[in-house]
Amino acid sequence: MIDNKSIIISFLTIILAYLYKNNKFVELKVNEMIQKSITIEYLECSSIEEFCPADRELIEKAVEAARNAYAPYSNFPVSAIVVMKDGKIMQNDTLRALSPPDGRYAGKCSEFREIFSEYALIKRRVLVECVWLEALCDAKEIKECKALSAKERKLLRAIGSDIEPEDAARVKEIEKTTNHDVKAVEYFIKDRFKEMDILKWGEFGLTSQDINNTSVPLSFKEAIDECFMPLLKEVLGMIKGMAEEWKDIPMLAKTHGQPASPTRVGKEFNVFAVRIEEQIRQFEQLTYPAKFGGATGNMNAHKVAYPEIDWIGFGNDFVASLGLKRSFPTTQIEHYDNLASLFDCLRRINTILIDFARDIWTYISMEYFRQKVKAGEVGSSAMPHKVNPIDFENAEGNFGVADALYTHLSMKLPISRLQRDLTDSTVLRNIGMPLAHSMISLNSLKKGLGKLILNEEAIRADLEKNWAVVAEAIQTILRRENYPNPYETLKALTRTGAGINHEVIADFIETLDVSESVKEELRVITPWTYTGF
Repeated sequence: MIDNKSIIISFLTIILAYLYKNNKFVELKVNEMIQKSITIEYLECSSIEEFCPADRELIEKAVEAARNAYAPYSNFPVSAIVVMKDGKIMQNDTLRALSPPDGRYAGKCSEFREIFSEYALIKRRVLVECVWLEALCDAKEIKECKALSAKERKLLRAIGSDIEPEDAARVKEIEKTTNHDVKAVEYFIKDRFKEMDILKWGEFGLTSQDINNTSVPLSFKEAIDECFMPLLKEVLGMIKGMAEEWKDIPMLAKTHGQPASPTRVGKEFNVFAVRIEEQIRQFEQLTYPAKFGGATGNMNAHKVAYPEIDWIGFGNDFVASLGLKRSFPTTQIEHYDNLASLFDCLRRINTILIDFARDIWTYISMEYFRQKVKAGEVGSSAMPHKVNPIDFENAEGNFGVADALYTHLSMKLPISRLQRDLTDSTVLRNIGMPLAHSMISLNSLKKGLGKLILNEEAIRADLEKNWAVVAEAIQTILRRENYPNPYETLKALTRTGAGINHEVIADFIETLDVSESVKEELRVITPWTYTGF
């Protein structure tokens, strides 16, 4: 356990660092700690040397931790120093973060702390509890649950929307006694507004999964609507912009890594744009599922207390009011099938973007694209000339991590023993991680696309070296003209191992036994014009 003094000092790490920097020091003496109030006596000192040795060591380490905190993207270093009861000093900061989304890449997905953290989950649990209570009070059939006064309604809505981190900390403190995280939320609400005699109705007919299986999809929907989808559409817009800008630029296509019929740069970008748009369309047809049905999904308690109420319709309307779709019938838990569909669609989007990132990486290696160089950046640690396509590599890697997590979520969550087991609970807490890695990837793609410079010279040179690719066009016209063995004729011309250039093709056309008009038709075919629609 951590002693109280350490908790105070860890909360004030940033302040202490500032005071240290400005040669203003304080010595803390904690006299009393109660529910939400802390009484502190402090002594302003002129020098850090006036601290006792133990406190001086703690503050020096706090300052050091703040300096060493790693935050290259967010520029918001976070650290904490605590003293354990055995006297051992423990340090935590972004440099020591266990997961990359909380450390190295924190700035690329920091908004998810307000959506998927334990604090965020508690906040949405409180919200669902309060909205449910309000719905019960508005039900005219439940005469025992009195209607809310304007003041009570305001108070209830306030607690549902204004939960602060210190409130969440209070919930976790209650949980130490209850050993049940959702029950702790209920007790917190009751403690918060003891004067409201309706609070006894807050858990009417509910099980913890009614709260969890509503709170979690709320978080997921918010993350998609406010974070992931806007960024995805921004990247999509960049891809579509490049497709339009380069729509008329001919390019050598490669199938099996070998020169093939020419294409256009813009068209190849558009392929990915259309693929992504289709998956977004499919995703937007899906619904965010929630469960609200009591201990085993049958609304037993609701029916036995008020059999005359249409509880199925009541539950449907309540969940719909939150922007979700109620699953019914269910066991104690949501069956997660529709949630799995969302995961699978997101995984397909990621897979398409992995494909895109690999193609752009390859085009860069072929010198079809150059990359803008930022002053001071290092490409290779050993080879000064290199500008590595790291943004596309980063995107590919993190999309892969996200897809692995999505796969596990979609395969595991729909499986539960009988009416429920707890395996879904611990897995569901990771729902934000694949989205975080996807956000990291999208930000990397955005950065990488912003650095691309089309190298038309290299693209044109590659076409010039590969005049053999017009063979398909020539043999197709010859087929039209009923020319004998056109495929074999062009095969004999192009598969000799000798270089094929404009002159070779031109000379070959003159040897053909076709009309002059057909020859003229063949003469205008070039690797730059043979690009289709």
